[in-house]
Amino acid sequence: MKKEQFFSRTSFLGQAKQQSRLRFKRFSRKGYALFSVLGREVLIGVLSVAVVSHAMANGVSVVEELAKDTVVREAQTLDDVVVLGSRAPLTEGETAKIVTVITSDDIHRAAVATVNDALKMATGVDVRQRGGFGVQTDISIGGGTFDQIAILLNGVNIGNPQTGHLSADFPVSLEDIERIEIIEGASSRVFGASAFNGAINIVTKKGQNTKVEGVVALEGGSFGTFGGTGRVAGKTQSLSASYRQSDGGTENSYFRQSQGYYQGNYDLKSVCLDVSLGATAKRYGANTFYSAAYPNQYESNGRFFASVGARGKLSEAFHYLVQPYWNLNTDHFQLIRGSGVGENFHRTNVIGGKVNGDYNWSLGKTAFGVEVRNESIRRTYHSDRTEVSFFLEHNIIYQKFTASMGVVANHNSGYDSKFHFFPGIDMKYRVWNTPKAQSDVFLSYNTAFRMPTFTDLFYKSPTNEGNKDLKPERVQSLRIGYRYNRSMFNVQCSMFYDWGKDMIDWVMYSPTDKYHSANFRLDNRGFSINSQLSTLNSQLSIQAGYCFIDQKRHDDVSIYKSNYAMEYLKHKVTIEPRYTLHSSLFTLHFDVAYRWQDRMGPLYKPFSLIDAKVSFIKKKYEASLSLNNITSYRYYDLSTVQQPGFWCMAGFKVKL
Repeated sequence: MKKEQFFSRTSFLGQAKQQSRLRFKRFSRKGYALFSVLGREVLIGVLSVAVVSHAMANGVSVVEELAKDTVVREAQTLDDVVVLGSRAPLTEGETAKIVTVITSDDIHRAAVATVNDALKMATGVDVRQRGGFGVQTDISIGGGTFDQIAILLNGVNIGNPQTGHLSADFPVSLEDIERIEIIEGASSRVFGASAFNGAINIVTKKGQNTKVEGVVALEGGSFGTFGGTGRVAGKTQSLSASYRQSDGGTENSYFRQSQGYYQGNYDLKSVCLDVSLGATAKRYGANTFYSAAYPNQYESNGRFFASVGARGKLSEAFHYLVQPYWNLNTDHFQLIRGSGVGENFHRTNVIGGKVNGDYNWSLGKTAFGVEVRNESIRRTYHSDRTEVSFFLEHNIIYQKFTASMGVVANHNSGYDSKFHFFPGIDMKYRVWNTPKAQSDVFLSYNTAFRMPTFTDLFYKSPTNEGNKDLKPERVQSLRIGYRYNRSMFNVQCSMFYDWGKDMIDWVMYSPTDKYHSANFRLDNRGFSINSQLSTLNSQLSIQAGYCFIDQKRHDDVSIYKSNYAMEYLKHKVTIEPRYTLHSSLFTLHFDVAYRWQDRMGPLYKPFSLIDAKVSFIKKKYEASLSLNNITSYRYYDLSTVQQPGFWCMAGFKVKL
């Protein structure tokens, strides 16, 4: 994560002489690196520390200090890093939510090719690939479904109201990403209706240098896979483009995909403008994605995204954000490619905007805002709906205690004419906070809701039939957590219980029936634990995590089979050791990721996967080799879609 911090002009050894200013963008891990700042004014522009994929937010940014009369170093956590988790901007030391952070360094070290791959090692996240290399991926959190999370890009909701199957078409490349923030649990009062079971926010890089810099990356490997990424960035603007194609590794799973992204950040006299433009296009063989009886399915998807954010302040205490956005999606599906059977076209259009304000006063921080979204779908069927949400939140921060309480009032023209209210509260008590360690206890109760997707309501095919009378999903969620953090060790654990009402699933009522969308009740409970241990110089680190989930379903009518809701991950284990070797000429990174999971459902068996990556870095050049599914186990993430066995990728990157 990034943080602007200014240190006064002092000498660590008591010297009186003032020397020139030194600007840091990244701290070196070499043992002598600290001495380069002695007696100099230090301006830290980007303070970044490599952490494993389950780094807690309060461990992301640290600064090493030299004691006054000794060369002993100790790590001091900076508590003024702003993190996601509330309507008002709160620092990590203030916020009452646990935010899991995946940094750009984590992504580049790991054996991942896409954003979806990077999320696999997050213990509470379930990533279900429908094709090799994640050409289409369902992402869920904490036992929920792929429709029950909010997908955000720099805080803007880019989810697809047609279906959550298409929400993970990210218009950014891995080179664009500064970090990924994961918030688990019901969060509608913060992020809106779609944050039913949590949210994932992709934060992109902003310009840091006055000169223009560029990156060119090429990759190639198994199954005829090859691609490339180019990115150029200056102080206020960046532009990236990427392309990848592959035979897919399994029958009828080839793909061709491309994406482009532009970001501009402009500081005007009284306002800061953030401009984002993104586009994706892909076509692929859909194998047996939606029905095992049809192995020759085909699909193509497109997306265009645009947003403009204007940030400013009316006073030192009052800040505001005005942000309109547009998200256009296209989808072409063929149940039997080239035959016209089960063929449909969809064009989904989302036009919206939000206004948010926050006021810092003697009784705390108050945030309020409104968001308006119009969602429409055309072609195979037509539907429009407009959603209006009013948000109000107040944050009390008193010594070691934080309470963040709020409510969202939501009206959706696709349901009824009423406003529905969903309150919640998050609390945190900091047991202790010293330069060497921090300890926090968390407790929250939140309510949330989700409108059915257009597919849930209206979709019809030879194998599926929607239900226009579906009710919106509702949930009450209780969570308790604990976090302990030191410079070389941290641990985080949490427990939750969700009471779900009018939950949505696709079910069969008999062996010869179609799948129908229907409501049911669900009790969802579980716990997770994550830990990280590293050496003093961070050369060696290991992250380990475990998540357990159990659900109890209540249907008014007996069913024969469930398609999504009851195929949750009951057990998930992640272990990720990392080692870094530094020399005066080059740097070597070694990363191994082990994942074991046990999914509910008669079609699934427990399995283990091992991925590894080695990277060689010398000045502006980087070469890497990724080995995925080293044991070549042919597993299933979803239904009858078999995943590829062992595959390897070689990559080369140069910074210009």
